[in-house]
Amino acid sequence: MSSLQSSALARVKPSATLAVTARARELKREGRDVIGLGAGEPDFDTPENIKEAAIAAIRRGETKYTDVDGTPELKAAVAAKFARENGLTYETNQIHVATGGKAVIYNALLATLSPGDEVIVPAPYWVSYPDMVLLAGGEPVTVIGHEADGFKLKPAVLEAAITPKTKWLILNSPSNPTGAAYTGEELEALAEVLRRHPQVWVMTDDMYEHLIYGDFDYRTIAQVAPDLYDRTLTVNGVSKAYAMTGWRIGYAGGPKPLIDLMRKVAGQTTSNPSSISQAAAVEALNGPQAFIAERGAAFEKRRDLVVSMLNQATGIRCAVPEGAFYVYPSIEGLIGKTTEGGVVIDSDDTFATALLDAEGVAVVQGSAFGLSPYFRISYATSEAVLEAACSRIQRFCASLK
Repeated sequence: MSSLQSSALARVKPSATLAVTARARELKREGRDVIGLGAGEPDFDTPENIKEAAIAAIRRGETKYTDVDGTPELKAAVAAKFARENGLTYETNQIHVATGGKAVIYNALLATLSPGDEVIVPAPYWVSYPDMVLLAGGEPVTVIGHEADGFKLKPAVLEAAITPKTKWLILNSPSNPTGAAYTGEELEALAEVLRRHPQVWVMTDDMYEHLIYGDFDYRTIAQVAPDLYDRTLTVNGVSKAYAMTGWRIGYAGGPKPLIDLMRKVAGQTTSNPSSISQAAAVEALNGPQAFIAERGAAFEKRRDLVVSMLNQATGIRCAVPEGAFYVYPSIEGLIGKTTEGGVVIDSDDTFATALLDAEGVAVVQGSAFGLSPYFRISYATSEAVLEAACSRIQRFCASLK
């Protein structure tokens, strides 16, 4: 009997972050005291004005199909956002709206990749990038942004990775999983490399744009290097900044020929995003924005708490991220140690499993993000929960022999 699974899907791994979250929920249902730090989801609720806009849309009967890649109202709101916040000018026919940022990225990859085309994916990377490239028929090329370089891609490393087959570079700033963010100068240095390779397109995932700390000056690459505008897709969405993960609205601005191809993909796959979610997203982008900074201040306090407590744990080293709501600590100092139950910590996979078994803290192993020996914590939860979780991690690390 032939295999049910397609050859394309056989190349792909299940999402590690979703798996960790599901395992934590399963243990909770069994009565275990589990703290889940795996999900990249703000614990704040969607603001009331956004909810009310969705309810009003339902009452107006806006429950029908919309244009495949977004209503004119939402496309206009997205274009206004790009102009207001990023200094980027897009016409509404250069805007693509889809069912979440993941769908935006996948539509772009499926629209443009042919077998053998390469996509440069800097690691540590969001778990879905390499697998979406594989599903779309391309080949992910992983390049490392080392901790010593702030987990960021260096120009020389990018230059060395580019071949005649390179179709895309994916940039994510601030990053999931490290929280690392590129300065304008760092983006300009990467742009200088890209100018020498006109066949390479840039996909910049700016989903965590509004979660930036201290006096960091956020920039996106088409803003820094306007000459790359015609081969850059600027991806964003409402999930993180507006606490709208379940509403599933992502969007992008880019050259019209690319947007036309992405619309063609959406027309034969998902069709339009939810009409109600789109109405809510219009209010999110056009409505009051002050709450974003207030919530950002709360995230910054959480970041400082987690970084401080993890750096006090035996064998752990934790860098201070510039943005997002993740930390990516090293467990290099724990490799080779043994748990009280006799398990040797030989990898971040073993560490994550042993930590969950011993202390009921669910984290995501660094191998899922392409760089070991690290692990990711999402600090998108209350300070009390984070303090309890970090205390358990400290206790676990102290118990290792």
